[in-house]
Amino acid sequence: MDEIEWADFAKVELRVGTIAEAEAFPEARRPAYRLHVDFGEAIGMRKSSAQITELYEPAELIGKQVVAVVNFPPKQIGPMTSECLVTGFHREDGAVVLATPDMAVPNGAKLA
Repeated sequence: MDEIEWADFAKVELRVGTIAEAEAFPEARRPAYRLHVDFGEAIGMRKSSAQITELYEPAELIGKQVVAVVNFPPKQIGPMTSECLVTGFHREDGAVVLATPDMAVPNGAKLA
């Protein structure tokens, strides 16, 4: 594992947002969903592609709060421009579990 300096970590803007829309993203190379995440007034709605199809269905994602990086530059993924990186963790079987707050917080809340 490579160590980083605190200043490197401080550059990463982690925010909480609520998934407002989730749909299949058939144009992605690997199975994925296209998500629209609401980060509140200051940041607004952002799009993301998430490879979370093994554990989640689109309907159950609506209203779920997630932790995302919001200060990466936009990235073209097929026909969609991803505007944030929704975070998660790989299980031993390779499936991705979303990183979520264990209690509700306002959309746009920053990492403390």
